[in-house]
Amino acid sequence: MSVTVKAADAAQFLSLVPQLLGCTPTQSLVLVPMAAGRSLGALRLDLPPDDLADAVASSAIGMLCRIGEADAMIAVVYTDEAIAGAATPAGGATTPPGGALALPGDALIALLGAKADACGLRLVDALTVAADGWGSHREPDLPPGGHPLDALQIRGADASTLAAAGVDASRGDQASGAMLPQVGQAARRAVALALRSLSSALEVICGIPSVVGADARIDPAALEAACELDDLPALFEEALRWHPSETPMHTAMLGWCLSRPSLRDVALVQWATDAAGGDIAMEAQRRWEDGADYPADLASLMWGEGPRPDAERLESALRLVREVAALLPKKQRPGPLAMCAWLSWALGRSSHADRYAGMALAIDRRHGLADIVRSFAQAGHLPDWAFRLE
Repeated sequence: MSVTVKAADAAQFLSLVPQLLGCTPTQSLVLVPMAAGRSLGALRLDLPPDDLADAVASSAIGMLCRIGEADAMIAVVYTDEAIAGAATPAGGATTPPGGALALPGDALIALLGAKADACGLRLVDALTVAADGWGSHREPDLPPGGHPLDALQIRGADASTLAAAGVDASRGDQASGAMLPQVGQAARRAVALALRSLSSALEVICGIPSVVGADARIDPAALEAACELDDLPALFEEALRWHPSETPMHTAMLGWCLSRPSLRDVALVQWATDAAGGDIAMEAQRRWEDGADYPADLASLMWGEGPRPDAERLESALRLVREVAALLPKKQRPGPLAMCAWLSWALGRSSHADRYAGMALAIDRRHGLADIVRSFAQAGHLPDWAFRLE
């Protein structure tokens, strides 16, 4: 759902930036591309050290230039530094040219301004939110210490508009929300037993060797679950409505599938498209196993190319897979964790993607999908659909 809130001044604009990002950034550079006076979203990058500022500024402006509609931008530096302690400009002057008070991030903002100008992007404003206040790099009469931070709280009509749209105004920083949900030991034990039973059933029915041990007695529920795996697209579609902690066998089924790259890739394509996409991916997988080439359009989806996936569908898949990963035994977690990483990356949450991928690689340092997504996140590679308005 699109929500329109007009910002009358810089303070009101800064109060809305967390809503654009889905978090309250810390130690970050945030760029907000604009078109005809309207924001087109927001890009957050880690605040670079001085020796990388030029490279990061170039990369950031390059990414904004990929947004065809963008004609202007606003830059915001979020830092733990204090305005009162900001370094004075070279030459001993107490203020930079133009008379404005020195702000943390002055050098980075200057680099961004020059590169934006070279690319034809107008820098509407440049702001810093510091530990002790905030201000604009273009404000000639900024008071010592800047403006008070409490001016950046969402109030009145803005709060009502966002609340009515279901937007939560209280958010953690960019790292928040990337941990697995808390689950009880009893729930994890139940899932471990279900996974063992399912593996035993599949060994008996299909001859698939169990990697978690075998039970002498086959649980009828496991036999039924094994039969459901005959139609994976139907299972993956139904799973978007599951609550794994309520049914251990559901967790076992998804954990078993997501631990196998060929089946996981079917789920990835289906959750990023629709049920028909799952059928196509399943058939492509069968043909590939028989020696045919894998369709380029399906492969390119993993790299972030193609139509923009439905965000609500990806969110449902991420909620599902996070819970599955939390419930599974540790050795069976890398597949679901890697899927969490890809889904987060597809939603534009590279910090979360990197965290999930790191968790997967800590268990299995050679996990392919986790390694790919981590390389995306650390290289600043975003999905192509992140730069398109659709």
